[in-house]
Amino acid sequence: MPEKQNFNIPKEILEIDKVLKSSAFGSYLIGGCVRDLLLDLKPRDWDFTTNAKPDDIIKLFSKTFYENEYGTVGVVNESTIDKTLEIVEITPYRLEAGYSDSRRPDAVSWSDKLEDDLKRRDFTVNAIALHINGVGKSGEIKFELVDLYKGQADIAKKIIRAVGNPDERLQEDALRSLRAIRLSAELDFKIEAQTALAIKKNSALLKKIAPERIREEFVRIIMSPKPMESLILSHELGVLQYIIPELERAIGIKQNQAHAFDVWEHLLRSVQHAADKGWSLEIRLAALLHDISKPETRRFSPEKKDWTFHGHEVVGARVAGKILERLKFPKKTIETITKLIRAHMFFSDTEQITLSAVRRLVVRVGQENVWDLMNVRICDRIGTGRPKENPYRLRKYKSMVEQVMRDPISVNMLKIDGRKIMEVTKLQPGPKIGQILHALLEEVLEDPKLNTEVYLENRALELSKLKDKKLQAIGELAKARKDVEEDKEIKELRKKYYVE
Repeated sequence: MPEKQNFNIPKEILEIDKVLKSSAFGSYLIGGCVRDLLLDLKPRDWDFTTNAKPDDIIKLFSKTFYENEYGTVGVVNESTIDKTLEIVEITPYRLEAGYSDSRRPDAVSWSDKLEDDLKRRDFTVNAIALHINGVGKSGEIKFELVDLYKGQADIAKKIIRAVGNPDERLQEDALRSLRAIRLSAELDFKIEAQTALAIKKNSALLKKIAPERIREEFVRIIMSPKPMESLILSHELGVLQYIIPELERAIGIKQNQAHAFDVWEHLLRSVQHAADKGWSLEIRLAALLHDISKPETRRFSPEKKDWTFHGHEVVGARVAGKILERLKFPKKTIETITKLIRAHMFFSDTEQITLSAVRRLVVRVGQENVWDLMNVRICDRIGTGRPKENPYRLRKYKSMVEQVMRDPISVNMLKIDGRKIMEVTKLQPGPKIGQILHALLEEVLEDPKLNTEVYLENRALELSKLKDKKLQAIGELAKARKDVEEDKEIKELRKKYYVE
């Protein structure tokens, strides 16, 4: 039955549809883009299915690529600025047979029937085909839906249901188990009971799936609005053990009196807060993994009559790094997250801590990561069951971080370098150049006003005449100097954060 609705289908998509039909081929939008249109969401990507064969599709479009065994041809749209339209995939109606590796079909053949293509789809909400009949005078899209598996009804009920036999669908591609949980997380849908049972029954097949494919679905779960619910569901359905089994060790691990929850729930609440705030993937993963090594570092202290977790941040950074490497995350992402985990226990008495100590924290974690570290700490705090995001201590620390971010914090930020030191002092390349640089840095860390070319060149000349032991002693003396916080700029900064 023809329908009318103000679907926002881009002109590039309408043009591809027109090209296929002008050559007498069938043309249907299919999969997630149709589902998203029906949910009034912007599709992440656009896919067509057609009775045209790969060679036919390639002849119809000026720029394509075809690098797979399954008939999918990528059409390149170079003129668009919308990344969802840069590559549009067109796949022939196809039949699949045999799934011996639970990852891909053993054999693929082309079909002339749309029905053959729909029955191989994963979930009913993704098995709806949309045929564009035209565009009305006021811009409305005229279309027909082919919905053989009642996907529209499941969308209305907010249900994820496998097409046909759920065991068969999940055994064809084991990643579908994780994809069901991801769709549930992104759409706020429930997984239908028989589909959920099939996921639990077939979860071990995920061992056959490439880590990169698992990572892609897992990232989308973590970036969804409800990662906490999805991680609990992943555990209940037996899926989490094939993604991050280390998380399941945290279940039932009681903490000290500062925590209202066990380690498992604490980590879930921490990542959920990051999601509630809309923070980055790096913050979310650091929040999820920051206490990953509390189970193996937990000891009972008779003196404190409570649990301790000494060094859990050090061990945890290493364990988190191995987890992320196993899931094939990019090296830069791993470095950032492990730095955040390693440094998340930075808190100390803000009435005692010095600005130079805060500068050293910024050096360790990096200027580009220090505010993310503050947010990880907020997640950690909320995950304990405390209601306040920004207590006085954290606000005070933030004010000190903002202050030192205006100061030099590494030798690269000094207004002198090794080459200039050799020019001024006439020293040859060697360890003493580095010693002078670090001695200068220590002085500047203590008093940023000293970071001038004139002072540093004169001071470098003085230091060059000293013996190594004396040079090292000066560096140690510089470290011991106390900070001075009396100027008006610092007072204004304190006011900004409502701290003394």
